[in-house]
Amino acid sequence: MCLAVPMKITAIDGFQCTCEAKGIEREVSLFMLQHEQIELGDHVLVHVGYAIQKVSEEEAADSWALFDEVLAEI
Repeated sequence: MCLAVPMKITAIDGFQCTCEAKGIEREVSLFMLQHEQIELGDHVLVHVGYAIQKVSEEEAADSWALFDEVLAEI
């Protein structure tokens, strides 16, 4: 099973960016989305250090709500 985490882009430098989610920052590659229009504040799904899909803010929030729900049950 693979898991991609929604994160918000806070800085962009070429094909590298800094993303944040729940107070955690990570350096992420934008290489797989090089043909997408990516801007500061956009949300992306991050899997093993790569942004693999651009998502809306609402989709990101919905995903985190589900993750929080699952984690509350553990």
